Amino acid sequence: MHGLLDGRDVGQRSALTYFEPLEKKLEELSTDDRDYRMASGGGRMVTTMDRYGADWSVVENGWNAHVLGKGRGFSSAAEAIRTYYAEDPEITDQYMQSFVVEKHGKPVGTIEDSDAVVFFNFRGDRAIEISRAFEETNFTEFDRKRAPDVFYAGMMEYDGDAHIPQNYLVEPPAFDRTLGEYLCASGTTSFAISETQKFGHVTYFWNGNNTGYIDEKLEKYVEIPSDKITFDLRPWMKAAEITDAVIDVIRGGKYKFIRLNYANGDMVGHTGLPVSIRIAVETVDLCLGRLLKAVRDTRGVAMVTADHGNADCMWTEKEGRRTPMVAHTKNPVALIIKDYSEVNRFSLNQIDNPGLSNVAATICNLLGYCAPEEYDPSLITLS
Repeated sequence: MHGLLDGRDVGQRSALTYFEPLEKKLEELSTDDRDYRMASGGGRMVTTMDRYGADWSVVENGWNAHVLGKGRGFSSAAEAIRTYYAEDPEITDQYMQSFVVEKHGKPVGTIEDSDAVVFFNFRGDRAIEISRAFEETNFTEFDRKRAPDVFYAGMMEYDGDAHIPQNYLVEPPAFDRTLGEYLCASGTTSFAISETQKFGHVTYFWNGNNTGYIDEKLEKYVEIPSDKITFDLRPWMKAAEITDAVIDVIRGGKYKFIRLNYANGDMVGHTGLPVSIRIAVETVDLCLGRLLKAVRDTRGVAMVTADHGNADCMWTEKEGRRTPMVAHTKNPVALIIKDYSEVNRFSLNQIDNPGLSNVAATICNLLGYCAPEEYDPSLITLS
């Protein structure tokens, strides 16, 4: 078994809470002819779990550990985690270096021909690259050294366009009639932009777990390469570059609908470092101010929202101790609409438990369209 340490929606140094009982259970299950062990692992930001092609060396680190058995050796995963904690009191789980579990000086679980590999991840963004490494015959992103002939399966089909992976455990949900499809069918031009860490959130996820354009004649996708560094050291990330590009597009007037994602609040929020998080939030605030001026000057409409909180809470209390909060929060998220057009007149609808699913119809209304009947109700009524 090969494991990744997340630290995203749990405590940033909580790995032992999970790995110690897991390894104990595996030991109990082992018999004379069965040996169940954790074979390798590492933090998701440095081992295996890259996304959107941000840094293929992350996938290579995982390949070396999981497949080749190359990496720093320990007698158990728990020993590796305790050692890394002791060596660096500030290290968090998601940035922990890869490790390999050894017995008598040899790795206990390299991946070999005829093995079965199951990737237990339901979300596709951090699953596609390692899936490609296992399945592609002419793989060129890094030197795999060897490519074992295995039966590889994912929890889901992670890419509906490219059909990655070929085998999966759960039938993928059928996404159709997405907002992007609706807008393209109506002839609406659109522009999508983010930096690498969130680029798929305005393209791949937006389009129902499908890569590529719906209609390249109407759409333009732009990716700003993210820094290859821990984001507490660059909390401003690429917000300024995204803002510059969007202001140019707004002034150009070619695209009727523009969507963008600032990654700062989420990616820096996961670090749990207050000084960096404050800079991240102030960066987004500054950039939003610049964007709103451009929208005002062109008499457009701006919508600001998020899918969850993160930077809104920096501390949590546990057993009388205050520790950094690195998980997503469940606090209500605001949706702000600023209409500079002086054309629309609208009022808020009274909707029970409004949420993200109501935003698509709201966008349709603000663009001058009637939302499809099957969409959840709009948050506004135009008059």
